[in-house]
Amino acid sequence: MLHNGPVIPEAMSSTLPQPDDSSSAPSVAQDLLVRAHPAEAGHYDELRASDGTLRPAWQTFANHFGASLDDLSRRQEWLARQIQEDGITYNVYNAQTGPSRPWSLEALPLILSAQEWAGLERGVAQRADLLNRVLWGTYGEQSLLKQALLPSALVLGHPGYLRGLQGIQPVGGIYLHVLALDLTRGPDGQWWVVTQRTQAPSGLGYVMQNRLLVSRLFPETYRALNVQHLASGYRRLLDTLTTLAQSCAGGQTPRLALLTPGPYNETYFEHAYLARYLGLPLVEGDDLVVREEGLFLKTVQGLEPIHGLLRRLDDNFCDPLELRSDSTLGVAGLMQAVRARKVVLANALGTGFVESPAIQGFLPALSEHLLGEPLALPSLPTWWCGEASAWQSVQPRLAHHVIRHSYPRSGEVVVGRNLSPEELQTWRECIDQEPSAYTVQSYVPYAQAPVWSAGQVSLRGAALRVYALSDGQGGWQVLPGGMARIAARDSGVVSMQHGGSSLDTWVLTDGHVDTFSMLPTAMKVDELIQRQRPVASRTGENLFWMGRYTERCEQQLRLVQCLNELQSGDDKPHEALLQALSDLSVQHGLVPTDTPTLTLAPRVFERALLEALGDPQASQGAYSLAFNLAALERSAQVLRERLSPAHARLLRAMGTDFRQTLSGDLADDAAGGPMLVQALGALDQLGVQLGAVTGAQTDRMTRDPGWRLLTVGRLIERLVGYASALQAFWTHKALAHHDAFDPLLDLFDSTITFRARFQRRLEVPALLALLVMDETNPRALACVLRRLRTELSKLPTQEGEADDWLALLPAEGVGVTLAELSDPRRGHQAMTDLLNQLQELGCRLSDEVGRRYFAHALPTDLMVSA
Repeated sequence: MLHNGPVIPEAMSSTLPQPDDSSSAPSVAQDLLVRAHPAEAGHYDELRASDGTLRPAWQTFANHFGASLDDLSRRQEWLARQIQEDGITYNVYNAQTGPSRPWSLEALPLILSAQEWAGLERGVAQRADLLNRVLWGTYGEQSLLKQALLPSALVLGHPGYLRGLQGIQPVGGIYLHVLALDLTRGPDGQWWVVTQRTQAPSGLGYVMQNRLLVSRLFPETYRALNVQHLASGYRRLLDTLTTLAQSCAGGQTPRLALLTPGPYNETYFEHAYLARYLGLPLVEGDDLVVREEGLFLKTVQGLEPIHGLLRRLDDNFCDPLELRSDSTLGVAGLMQAVRARKVVLANALGTGFVESPAIQGFLPALSEHLLGEPLALPSLPTWWCGEASAWQSVQPRLAHHVIRHSYPRSGEVVVGRNLSPEELQTWRECIDQEPSAYTVQSYVPYAQAPVWSAGQVSLRGAALRVYALSDGQGGWQVLPGGMARIAARDSGVVSMQHGGSSLDTWVLTDGHVDTFSMLPTAMKVDELIQRQRPVASRTGENLFWMGRYTERCEQQLRLVQCLNELQSGDDKPHEALLQALSDLSVQHGLVPTDTPTLTLAPRVFERALLEALGDPQASQGAYSLAFNLAALERSAQVLRERLSPAHARLLRAMGTDFRQTLSGDLADDAAGGPMLVQALGALDQLGVQLGAVTGAQTDRMTRDPGWRLLTVGRLIERLVGYASALQAFWTHKALAHHDAFDPLLDLFDSTITFRARFQRRLEVPALLALLVMDETNPRALACVLRRLRTELSKLPTQEGEADDWLALLPAEGVGVTLAELSDPRRGHQAMTDLLNQLQELGCRLSDEVGRRYFAHALPTDLMVSA
């Protein structure tokens, strides 16, 4: 059966217009027309009307621009700089230069008049209602399948139809809380629905970010055009999810979260941004667990119930038990929690099959049947090839249409006009073999929107993504505007993955501008308590390792600087000192384990050290500075919502800066190899940056359990690292030689304190008093243990666990006296035993932290908090 839709008109030509002398701002309006290339023949021109003049909205834009058009270059540069500074990114899969690139946003907006938006708004709201009813009619009594209004083969054969949810009504009866439609204009200005996104529509975070940036570029113009604001739509989404989740919360205030696939997802930035904007914790599948059919968030305080999830994870990845078993992104048992009506998911599971382009061919009839009215916003004429009559009717005209996959599959849309006769025949044969897998749609050329580029205005193909938000009671609010995406070239594919860009979308209004703000109003006490958001276990674990990696980088840096000082010194170091530093370098991962020591082959050791310094992959088996800086950056990437922009920028830049500076500094010497002294500039720069990172961690982070875990991680790394450093010097009896004092003091960052207190009295008891026993020296082992006792006691614990923490540590100091360590007969062994115990203690504490706060290996009844 052929599913007819409106006929797309033939292509219309565009002509280059003459300047409009009647404009109240003739210079800007005329300049805009002169610099803008006309739209290609057959494409709708968003800038010009059919008579060649500026469209009314753009005329108003020109009237209030208030500057020369050349000022757009400066504003575009500011925009790019702001995106870079704010760390707004988009992850490109399989990119050779790395997955993450800055988000692309153009200065000029897409402008829609109030009249045309009113028509779009009605059509989008109607389609949202229709699709929600379609889902009811397929998961409920399956009336649409029984009446053959939808082919059973198309619905039940689609992997997005989840049979395990057949007959299960979602909480509140709402399947679609957020619907996204991708639209484009035909040559005559008619809007068409190209695709519909129903599982986990992306872009809401980018929409708000685009608006905040572009409205600052043109503040006067933005106000003068009466552009409708966006914030109330986001509030509607949050209110709807909160209201629906109340039935799952048992009378308590519902707890909500935003579920993300993680930092490697293409739109992870907007997940973090949207979570922060809505005030929701950002969680991954590993952060959640299902217990007794309820969904819980693993936090360092215990398990806390979650009653609503705004998910950005596609259906198949949500539950490895019942859906994709090869995925670790979801939550085992989530489907059962949904069936038990213990959690609200936005959108509900099982909506994926509605995204199939084949469904669009049946919507005109479904609209008449379910709504009693025609579609206000038409889909492209569509033929599902699983119907033999539809495929036979469209097959001769395949060259004038596009071919899409009916079911999820890799591969792009195939445009028939771009295929050779041989390729067309190959596609015909392919569809003949498996007709239900393909859908054919009419081809419509994308409208072209103005973009400022290199002092000119170019027109590029544009598609508009708009969003409908459910109010939970059968009504819909359409977000005024959305995210327009443009092609990378004048007539290219509209795709962010293929280098496209985005435009802010301004919807003008003839009435009142909604000035609602997401800024909080007066709150109840229980709401204030909930705003003190729990620290998710994954967040705590990343903070813990951020602390460890930061300390590890500092210790490695000091050890490399110490080796550099020895190399550039005039005196030959004693063999015991060189052996101690060689052992330390292996322990700290600066060189591979099989590297000859400094006493055997100093040049080979030096080359191995330099090769490892800038190797983030640890390809030689040495986990040196570049590797740990990369690990620190990865930890920071998943903590985006907790770090200040300056802190996050510094962590992102530190590893890259170090590798680039190191690569530029190293040069071959006369002997044919690089010298360690040449790395001094990169090391000094890194030292300054690490100092800034430490300051941000110490002075600019909230003292919640997450920060305490970061501090504990840093202290554990310091305890183990400093104990191993002292042990290396102690084992090789390097301190019997005075030339070892300064290197050891440098490793402990205590040189100035030692000289101020003891002048040049190079005696071992004085050294031990400062580096082991002094609780006022933050680098001394006793001070590290004192701070560990303090921070561990403040971490959230179950009853009786606080005593267990403290029982692992010495009650005071390091557990032995300075006199015992300085005893001529037993002091050496006492010191050896102490250092071994402290290293074992550090490893034990690390394991205990992981078990208690990250793995949650405790009985359920002891872990669940109300």
